[in-house]
Parts: sequence; C-alpha cells; structure tokens
Amino acid sequence: MGRPSTTALMVQDQSHERVVSLFRNGSNQAVRIPREFEFSGSEVVLRKEGHRLVLEPISTPALIQVLDWIVSEELNEPGFIIPEDPPPEEVSL
Repeated sequence: MGRPSTTALMVQDQSHERVVSLFRNGSNQAVRIPREFEFSGSEVVLRKEGHRLVLEPISTPALIQVLDWIVSEELNEPGFIIPEDPPPEEVSL
C-alpha cells in the first residue's frame, strides 16, 4: 500500500486506522470521515499539534455544571449579597 499520498490522511484511534480522502469544498480543504469515526453533533474542536490536526468532540456541560458556573460568576460580582432566608412562619393545622 505504501505511504499515504498528499490527498489522503491517516485516521487512527486505539483500535482503528484508515487512509481517507481529502477534497476541496470551495476554498477549504475537507476530509471524509468514515462512519465508524463519525462524531455526534454538528461541531468539533480542531487544533494543530505539531504536524498533526486533532479533531475533538465538543462536550456539552451537564446542567449542574452550568448552574454551578452561573452561581460562581454571580457570587464573584462586586456588591453581590446573598440574601438570608426569612424565618419560617408558624402554621396551625
């Protein structure tokens, strides 16, 4: 098989490796990702590490992480005061 040509790219993970095609999409270069390497969602993070291009899925934070972030951001605002809960009212049954 030999080395991949300039129009191919090696795709690998712990158990797979494939030569895939590169092509042009307008002025952009694109790669065909085989089904077994398919990402969920519609976006990935692309970064360059030396001569390698790395694609990583964008992880969606869990709701609790988002709420924790919102609370921590609000608590860091100057003048933000956490109100005290009023004492419970007596209720007759």
